Amino acid sequence: MAQPMESVPGTSSGRRMGKSAEAFRTISEVANELEIPQHVLRFWESKFSQVKPLKRGGGRRYYRPEDVVLLRNIRTLLYNEGYTIKGVQKLLREGHVARGASGASGAAAAREKRQSLTTAQRREINAIIEELAEIKRMLRG
Repeated sequence: MAQPMESVPGTSSGRRMGKSAEAFRTISEVANELEIPQHVLRFWESKFSQVKPLKRGGGRRYYRPEDVVLLRNIRTLLYNEGYTIKGVQKLLREGHVARGASGASGAAAAREKRQSLTTAQRREINAIIEELAEIKRMLRG
């Protein structure tokens, strides 16, 4: 009796290995990978001009690896970080969203950069804290 074939993640039948990281993906493959419906991907194309899959005969969409990274970052910003579509559009215009590199979104890095202080700002805050501590000591007598 034949043994059942083990399913390979990323494939529907388990009979073939997954595509290479550089391979183009169909809309159904991207939708499955990102766990979103295909119509959402089509909608995002209309809202984010940076999402430009190749279209072949019959209008079939083929997404490059960098398109998938961008879509994953858009999904994270919208679904996990609570951004609106307009907010993500602004981040894309300002170049804060990674478009082809893997890893954390550029928006998170930009937000962290805005929240971090420069060395001069830290010195100024420390000087103010020292001054306030001195005033406190003077008031206590």
